[in-house]
Amino acid sequence: MSSTETFRVAATTDIRADPATVFAYVSDLTRGGEWSPECLGGEWTEGEPGAVGSVFTARNHREPDVVAWAPVVRGDWTTQCEVVESTAPRAFSWAMRTKDGRAQESVWSFTVEPTAGGSTLTHAFWMGELTEGMRGILHGMNDAEVKKFLDDWSDKIVGDMRTSLARIKAALETAS
Repeated sequence: MSSTETFRVAATTDIRADPATVFAYVSDLTRGGEWSPECLGGEWTEGEPGAVGSVFTARNHREPDVVAWAPVVRGDWTTQCEVVESTAPRAFSWAMRTKDGRAQESVWSFTVEPTAGGSTLTHAFWMGELTEGMRGILHGMNDAEVKKFLDDWSDKIVGDMRTSLARIKAALETAS
C-alpha cells in the first residue's frame, strides 16, 4: 500500500445480532443486492467464497442523477473485486481490481465489534492512489473541480453506506 490517501469515509450502526451472524451476512457478497444502493449482486468467480484472494464479479447500476455533473459510469456495468482481508468475525475487506486483474487501492470493508446488545458494524471505504477509473473521471479537471468531485463523491459514498447499514440492520434484526 502507498502512503497516498485520496479519501477515506465510514459509517457505523448498532445491530441486535451477534458478531458471527453479522460477519457471515456481510462477507457473503452475493447478498450485496439486498443491501447496496448500487451493487445488484454477483458471483464468486475465483477461489473459495469469502477467502482472501478470492474474486467476486459484481453487477452494478448507477442512476443518471448521481453526481450528475461528473463523468462517472452510469447505467449497468460489472466490476471485479478481490478479498484482501477475511478475519471472522471481525473484519472483511475487498479491493476493486484493474482491467488486467490487479487489486487497486480502492478498498471497501466491514468491521464488526461485539457490544452488550449485539454488534457495532462499520462500513468503510478507502482510496489510496487513484484508481484507473478515478484517473479517467478526474482527467482534465482543474484543482477546484477535483476537490468538488471528491467532496461530492465522498458524500455519495457515505449516503450509500448509511443506506446499506440500515438495510443490513433491518434484515438481521428481523431474522432474529
